Amino acid sequence: MITFEPLKEGKLVKRYKRFLADIELDDGTTITAHCPNTGPMKSLITKDSRVRVSFSPSPTRKLSWTWEQVEIISYQGEKIWVGVNTLFANKLIRKTIEDKLLEEFIGEIELIRAEVPYGIENKSRIDFLITPKSSNPDKRNIYIEVKNTTWVKDDVALFPDTITTRGQKHLRELMEIIPNSKGVLIPCITRTDVQSFSSGDEVDPLYGDLFRESIKKGLIVIPCCFSFYKDHVTLKKIIPLLETK
Repeated sequence: MITFEPLKEGKLVKRYKRFLADIELDDGTTITAHCPNTGPMKSLITKDSRVRVSFSPSPTRKLSWTWEQVEIISYQGEKIWVGVNTLFANKLIRKTIEDKLLEEFIGEIELIRAEVPYGIENKSRIDFLITPKSSNPDKRNIYIEVKNTTWVKDDVALFPDTITTRGQKHLRELMEIIPNSKGVLIPCITRTDVQSFSSGDEVDPLYGDLFRESIKKGLIVIPCCFSFYKDHVTLKKIIPLLETK
């Protein structure tokens, strides 16, 4: 679990220029918040959507408010909160690993490092590079790539929600380190109304092809679903992959 100061609630007035959102807080104040999700946020937002924002005043920031969550109606007809801050995904996954909640997939770990150079000419950075404990039967280093995931169709979580040449590159680079090291992809699914995970072939068929090729070569995929609340976030469940072509 990750806890934080209770978020402020309000309604979305409009989102614009990808990074900006005007929000009317429940006290009647209208603020402009930073939107740390540059994607289309498919099926997530409409005019007057209920939203939650954090407040972090700083002389180094242009905007003190950050859009964190949005309320939606799930396919089951229930209201749930969805995390939209893509910058929060790595923090969530790191805490999940440190709390030993993924040990059944990666074993005991000795060290976790973030943003370690790797790939062709070391020009990429892996989200997490893990050194296993000596007691871990698998001695290979573990390369973990995290993907913030919000797009859902029916009860299937999908990534990506738009064409991602960067994501395609990450899959190619993960395939290169297998089998000498373990390659792991963790979709950080910031909602709980899902039962399985798959690639978003509808928007990026090439990513889908690379995704399936990566799995055949040994990529481990661990789709983690998180529950979002006004003052905390918890790991809800780990869901299976949906069989695709």
